Amino acid sequence: MKVVTLRSPGGLDQLELVERGAPGEPGPGEIRVRIHASSLNFHDYGVVSGKMPTEDGRIPMSDGAGVVEAVGEGVDEFAVGDAVVSTFFPYWLDGPARVGDFRTTPGDGVDGYAREQVIRPATWFTHAPKGYRHEEAATLTTAGLTAWRALVVDGNLKAGDTVLTLGTGGVSIFALQFAKAMGARVISTSSSDAKIERLQQLGADHTINYKAEPEWGKKVKALTDGKGVDHVIEVGGPGTLPQSIDGVRIGGHISLIGVLTGRGGEIPTAKLMAKQARLQGLIVGSRIHQQEMVCGLEASGIRPIIDSTFPLEEIADAFRHEEAGRHFGKICLSF
Repeated sequence: MKVVTLRSPGGLDQLELVERGAPGEPGPGEIRVRIHASSLNFHDYGVVSGKMPTEDGRIPMSDGAGVVEAVGEGVDEFAVGDAVVSTFFPYWLDGPARVGDFRTTPGDGVDGYAREQVIRPATWFTHAPKGYRHEEAATLTTAGLTAWRALVVDGNLKAGDTVLTLGTGGVSIFALQFAKAMGARVISTSSSDAKIERLQQLGADHTINYKAEPEWGKKVKALTDGKGVDHVIEVGGPGTLPQSIDGVRIGGHISLIGVLTGRGGEIPTAKLMAKQARLQGLIVGSRIHQQEMVCGLEASGIRPIIDSTFPLEEIADAFRHEEAGRHFGKICLSF
């Protein structure tokens, strides 16, 4: 089977396509999955670029979607032919967050899904939404579930709420789609007028070009009659958090998801305190969260926005496309 490995110390030129033997038959409680697709995330880029060091020879990619080829003894949740999608934290099945690192995350602490076949415990996967293509399902493991947890699990989103999304990456676009499907109003930002037009087509009620409006937090307040938004999908980190605090309502909710602007910086803590807002960090979600999201996707009919798809052997080019920052939505691998 085809497998992509990453040579230490990392870097896109250190990705190598190799041939390995088939994994064999699953043991008790395991399934063998023919992987057909993966999707690129900022975390995956951190690993393959060498910014988040991992073991020499690591198989990258945290997202994997495909078809069950064989089931081991005692597995009754899946049958041969079922379409499945991987989970980000394989051992966090339910309950409150209990994982604070990536030691168990496929493609980082353990081998991931840049390969054609894999044998894993059945609990490392969930069913994919009915009718989804494998590329669509592969976008759910990281980006889809992060947005779902931020708004639905942690944010208790309800109809009539207002949501602020930043940029046009996978998490932000999923958040826009979830929010609109649940009857919320959405304000979205981007630095590209062309991308702003696409955000409007997806249903964004208001859009802001953050380069033209560097103090976009004030604009957000103006668009909400001076109140501020109920929820912020904060993917930027320290460079954008002060504006997000400006734009959130008193008692609102900020989901701190990304660090695209860096890992440290000055935060206006007095203003956050005065806002009495809840600033909550999160990393993806549990298996039960993913199962609930799949039910929500099937009920709402939401389909992921896919920017482009690359074959497995062009994985480095796929990451170069992500690196360029011109994409809108998810970049996928199909194999």
